[in-house]
Amino acid sequence: MSHSQEIKNKTHDIKFDVKEVGRVKAVREFIVLAENMPSCVNGQIVEFDAGLRGIVMGFTQDEVQILMLGPKARIRAGDKVYSKAKSLYLPVGDGFVGRVVNALCEPVDGQGEIKIDDMFPVFKDAPGIMDRDTVERTLESGTRIIDAIMPLALGQRQLLVGDRQTGKSSVTTDAIINQKGKDVICIYCVIGKTYSGLLKTIELFKEHNVFEYTLIVSGIASTSVGEQYLAPYTTAMLGEYFMRQGKDILVIFDDLTRHAWIYRQISLLLKRAPGREAYPGDIFYIHSQLMERAGQMSKALGGGSMTFLPIVETLQGDVTGFIPTNLVSMTDGQIYFSSALFNKGFRPAIDVGLSVSRIGNRAQWPAVKGPSRSLRLEFLQYKELVAMTQLRTTELSKEAEKKLRRGEAITELLIQDKNKPVSMEHQVVDMYALNREVLDELSVEQIRKFKLDFYEKIKEWFPNLPKQLRDTKIIVDESIANLEEAIYYYFNQEPKT
Repeated sequence: MSHSQEIKNKTHDIKFDVKEVGRVKAVREFIVLAENMPSCVNGQIVEFDAGLRGIVMGFTQDEVQILMLGPKARIRAGDKVYSKAKSLYLPVGDGFVGRVVNALCEPVDGQGEIKIDDMFPVFKDAPGIMDRDTVERTLESGTRIIDAIMPLALGQRQLLVGDRQTGKSSVTTDAIINQKGKDVICIYCVIGKTYSGLLKTIELFKEHNVFEYTLIVSGIASTSVGEQYLAPYTTAMLGEYFMRQGKDILVIFDDLTRHAWIYRQISLLLKRAPGREAYPGDIFYIHSQLMERAGQMSKALGGGSMTFLPIVETLQGDVTGFIPTNLVSMTDGQIYFSSALFNKGFRPAIDVGLSVSRIGNRAQWPAVKGPSRSLRLEFLQYKELVAMTQLRTTELSKEAEKKLRRGEAITELLIQDKNKPVSMEHQVVDMYALNREVLDELSVEQIRKFKLDFYEKIKEWFPNLPKQLRDTKIIVDESIANLEEAIYYYFNQEPKT
């Protein structure tokens, strides 16, 4: 081998690591200002000497604005900053199911390392129109009032809005519990919540064995501001990994109000011009680009889906706030939780008049759609009648009394304890009985007993009926005959022969 050839081979063995090196100019809390980095772009990842990572949030003619990720470190003016001109990629994989990770996909549950299958970009454009398909499959929430009146579909974005402590998170955790055995992977994203609140959620999931198909992304209040900002985007990235495999994903963002607060802090430290309620002008964009990542993918792309249930908090029931109105405009409907209803004992405290699901009806089970078609109208008319009769001293007409009894039966049927989701088959049976008006003459206690006992009797007397409802999602003539027979036996206290 010639000398020149030997030098050439040695040169091939050398690995070059090309970096742009800048210097820290100043540090403002969790924002680092760096200089001498002319090639930077938004969303680019950088590294500091201390091993800490950051993400480029903006730049001016003279400096780069970097949001620190991970715990605070001793970064001072003059320290070096390195950039490889790469976007933020994080690990994904099947091993994440059943785990609790932070916004950087690092395990925080003490169960060891997670096997990595691939690296995905955290910030990504939403699928285009041609990549999507029609939303037409039911997402079973397990909450009667939602599945009957404002049904959800796989691939939908449905906002949950209301004051704090009105049951928003409970409805989402019920939806996760109800996905057991339905081949849906659930991702629960915690943003700005307390560590004790996260522990309660973990204990609830362990109690109901939902970690078999669920993972938690933690961006709790004790983590860095950068991680809290990143948490919902990391969650969407993990969901996209599973969606690419043709799976159905349910994502909960709890909650985006705190995420907006975090972004407002970041923007104010970046000295961006504040707008309404001191939020920056691009607050709509950061949430809309997130919401657009949900959807039902076309069969050519695997036919998977990703459903978003974002939570947003209001103050004293004001749904006209900046963040709630933004999110209402970019989702497919909203479920409004009322403090007044919660305090009266109607739980889940969902205001039927202000809640709507714009696309869920096309995916609703026909077996539920038929019996519940007039449920919303009857319930709202009952509420109006109650308000009117509270001021009256004269006797009510028989028609008004009948409507009141009917409304009371509907109200009691829709009341549901938390952490006890109801199957669709169970709901079909209850709605059929309600539609037959057999509950209208019962007392509150009798209706409560009916909700517990009747479906169990159905399973005992007609074991094939629940399976038929699950398979066909409609009520056939044979099912009607079985239901009529069961109603007769139940209310006449006669044992079925």
